[in-house]
Amino acid sequence: MLSFRLSSRSFARKSCKTKAFRSFSTNPPTVKNFINGEFVESSTDKWIELTNPATNEVIGLVPETTQEEMQQAAESAKKAQKEWAEVSTQNRVRVMLDYQKLIRDNIETLAENITYEQGKTLADARGDVIRGLEVVEQCASIASLMQGETAENVSKDMDTYSYRKPLGVCAGIAPFNFPAMIPLWMFPVAVTCGNSMIMKPSEKNPGATMLLAEYAQEAGLPDGVLNVIHGAHDCVNFICDAPDIKAISFVGSNSAGEYIYERGSKNGKRVQSNMGAKNHGTILPDADKNSTLDAIVGAAFGAAGQRCMALPVAIFVGETQEWIPELVERAKKLKVSAGHVAGTDVGPLIDSASKARIESLIEQGIREGATVLLDGREIDVPDFPNGNFMGPTILDNVSPENITYKEELFGPVLCCLRVDSLSDAIQLTNNNAWGNGAAIFTSSGPNARKFQHEIESGQIGINVPIPVPLPFFSFTGSKASFRGGHNFYGKAGVQFYTQLQTITSNWALRENAPSWSTTMPTLGSK
Repeated sequence: MLSFRLSSRSFARKSCKTKAFRSFSTNPPTVKNFINGEFVESSTDKWIELTNPATNEVIGLVPETTQEEMQQAAESAKKAQKEWAEVSTQNRVRVMLDYQKLIRDNIETLAENITYEQGKTLADARGDVIRGLEVVEQCASIASLMQGETAENVSKDMDTYSYRKPLGVCAGIAPFNFPAMIPLWMFPVAVTCGNSMIMKPSEKNPGATMLLAEYAQEAGLPDGVLNVIHGAHDCVNFICDAPDIKAISFVGSNSAGEYIYERGSKNGKRVQSNMGAKNHGTILPDADKNSTLDAIVGAAFGAAGQRCMALPVAIFVGETQEWIPELVERAKKLKVSAGHVAGTDVGPLIDSASKARIESLIEQGIREGATVLLDGREIDVPDFPNGNFMGPTILDNVSPENITYKEELFGPVLCCLRVDSLSDAIQLTNNNAWGNGAAIFTSSGPNARKFQHEIESGQIGINVPIPVPLPFFSFTGSKASFRGGHNFYGKAGVQFYTQLQTITSNWALRENAPSWSTTMPTLGSK
């Protein structure tokens, strides 16, 4: 039995504290809130069961944080932010430099927790942490992204210049599929810009965020600058409604994202909302067959398909349709098991409800005409008979009207579509409402150029199946996959978490002072 290390500060049993708990525990620990620098037990009487996806055993209890506790978090964040904003940018950066070292030193601890609570393989969990760590590292150069602009002599003895200033209290609502990476997209950028942050991790796997909060405090982040609360609908509504919260970052489903964007915006908040996706991969006959098929298998079935940048749609152009049987054979070789088992390629789905939903959509898709080439619904994982496992599933002859194409399945399911030309593939991709990403596999420069020029998706991969930009760029999902004015991390992330303030100053010598009047000033005049 693999032991997963967890801190006694953020997880507590009702009868004792422990640095680890195992799936056979009969007294599951409770997850604490993190408010004003302290891990505190919630006084709630409503608890959400935290389960191990590989076994469905209860491994913890997550509180539905009370209204009073959420208000305490907001007040703590508001008070702390005023002092934190006065700390120089360079000293805020130094906290992030210490923070990235602590995350790097604890990658295994974080990865083990992610595998235990979320189910993904340990190798994939390490990648989850590392991709978030890269954002923290990028925060070390945030000072250059926060620079304003200056124009001298806009009029006689007048200068105009601008600053980027923090917004105040911000909030982040994170999904279950990347328990470390997505929170690290949010609060490190926000706090390095001088804001404070209230994080709500997914109630399905809050452990990584709690560990990240510990490391942030150890790195020197002052009490109250980062707070963590838990829950479901009531917690989300509090974040959308609380007057002290000025901005909301969200990653998750379309239904939740549209709701948060609308409710938060109506309350005058900035909102950035990364939502659903249906990323398409176009395969041309001139592509390298071996590397292309491997890329599709990895992108479609990795993390059990629970990625917003997974590749659930493969468009086979012309003679590449003959490659589909070989794709099926490669997918059959993937090992499905618990994430901590050596050699596992595909771990469990997050919960039984998710598995049931995907199975239902597959069945409906078959009734609508899809052909099953590989069916993973009844896969047997002997050592984990109660887990939420689904093996790689491949559907052929899927039409754009098929339910499996129209819905975001968020599981290890690949829909194969067949077209005659690159232009047909581009039109099919663009007709889809979502716009997170799209990929093309080709050895032709002109074909790649045509694809990148005509595709409407926000992120494009050329022989790259999952084109998630590194943090010196920004995550640029578009169309129905995103709501808001600024994307996540990079330059766009800094712009989201800051407000431009523009100053026009007049320091004329007394004898040269202008004579003011009631007419509209025209500063460009001499």
